[in-house]
Formats: sequence, C-alpha cells, structure tokens
Amino acid sequence: MATRHFLTLLDLSPEELRYLIQRAITIKNGLKTHGPTYTPFANRTLAMIFEKSSTRTRVSFETAMAQFGGHALFLSSRDTQLGRGEPIGDTARVLSEMVDAVMIRTFSHEGLEAFAAASTVPVINALTDDYHPCQLLADVMTWTELRGSVKDRTAVWIGDGNNMCHSWINAARQFDFRLRVCCPKGYEPRQDILAAAGDRVTLLHDPAEAVVDADLVTTDVWASMGQEEEQARREADFDGFQVTEALLDRARPDALFLHCLPAHRGEEISETLLDDPRAVVWQEAGNRLHAQKALIEFLLLGRVEG
Repeated sequence: MATRHFLTLLDLSPEELRYLIQRAITIKNGLKTHGPTYTPFANRTLAMIFEKSSTRTRVSFETAMAQFGGHALFLSSRDTQLGRGEPIGDTARVLSEMVDAVMIRTFSHEGLEAFAAASTVPVINALTDDYHPCQLLADVMTWTELRGSVKDRTAVWIGDGNNMCHSWINAARQFDFRLRVCCPKGYEPRQDILAAAGDRVTLLHDPAEAVVDADLVTTDVWASMGQEEEQARREADFDGFQVTEALLDRARPDALFLHCLPAHRGEEISETLLDDPRAVVWQEAGNRLHAQKALIEFLLLGRVEG
C-alpha cells in the first residue's frame, strides 16, 4: 500500500472519513466491553514531534499506541536535531528508517508538508497554525454518536477564523453538512479555504443570527498558542461573541455544544456553559483516543473489518 499521510481532512476521501468515524465507534465500544485486548501494533513505533505544548494530543496518541500494543516516542524540539537546525527533510528521512509513523504538532503547515514529502512512513498532523484535522475526527465522531448521521445538518462556528475553523470548513465539505462561520470582522478564515467549500459554508458576523435552529455550536479560545500578546486586543474585538446558555437557547432544542479545549471560562464561553447538559466536551475530548486509533490503524494496516 502506498504511503498515506493525514495533513488535512482532504487527504482522505469522504467515504474513507465515514469509515474512520464508524471504525472509531467500533474500537471505542470494543474497549469498553473487552478492555485493551486488540493489539495489532506489537513492536510498532509512533514518533511524536512536539513543537507546541499539549495535553489531549500527547495523552491520546501515547495511550492509543500503548493500548494497541505499540510504543509512542515523545520528541520535543529541545530533544532533537530539528531544534539545532537539521533540515526538515533530513530528519524525515532518518525517522522513516526507524519508526512506523510520525505525528507532528507544530506551527508551520508548510514545514509539515515538507516533512511529509520526504517521509516514507505516514505523517499525521496533530495541529499546525492552519489546520487541526485530528480534532475534527473526534468532533464528528461525538456528533455522530449522539445524533446519528451529520449529513445535511447545520453546525455553527463562533470565534476566530483559525486552524480549527479551517478544519471545520473542510469537514463540512467532506461530511456534507452545512456550516455557518461567525467571526468578528477582520478575523475571517482564509478566503481560499472558504471559497473551496462553496455553498456548504456561510460567513456571518452576528452570533445571535448564526445559531438559530442550529444542530451544533462550537467555538475555541480567542487567542491561540503564539497569540498571547494579542490577548487584550482580541478580548475587545471579540466582545459579543461569547457562547452562553442563552445563545444556545436560540439553536435547536437538541443542539450540542463542542469545544476542543482548553477553554477559558468567562471569555469565549460563559463561566457555567461546560456544566450545561448540551455541552459534551468531555466525551469529545475522550474521543480523541478512539478516533486517532482508527486513523493510525487505517494508515498502517488499511481497512479492518469487524
């Protein structure tokens, strides 16, 4: 099988992505029923390169490999020659000779693409400044578990047109749902990503209008990693874009709320929103483990039946 990478949701076909969601649910149910008895990755190694800090990403990938009988190797930029200027392609070629797959959490998406171009083993995007596709696997998995097929449903993104927003736009294309993107003026997503989605995605600037009759509402922090110096200005620019219980009341009665976490209570969400039964963020966070198991399995072994 030719080497497959997962740098954005567009690297897999819609049918392959639907398979991954159902496979992740199967893996999750099997773990609950039988424990970690399915171990297809004996003596397999996943290299995990972190240039950005992480809780959910590191724990979920490391646990996934352990439960699958393999090994995850944590590498920070301080621990590798990348941090001392070794060319990206050289590091990719070296790791390709030693490990079975590479997961990277970094800043530059172009750097990730350069690594993948030189790698002969699968490369997984665990977050760049432009995309966060692994999070969307967990998000769509959660939505599917709780509400069935997401096809033709309506999701609303409220906040910055950032890497999460870009991946939600790609998800609308690939999973065939409608997405309303609601950003303050000046914080819209990249125009090329938006344009490629066509009429699947609508751009709005009023949260109260955007959430009406929505099936799902989601948001993210106002200042992402690397934007901390912009915090005060962003708090002013995002005034009125906080997701509250009252805002969710304008959505459908069975609407769900998602957040990739960590959340800043009192900023992008109200202090108490995560305690609302419509907020399913803990299930969403836990599904990172199962969705990524399905992804790694697919990249290394292909489709698995049963």
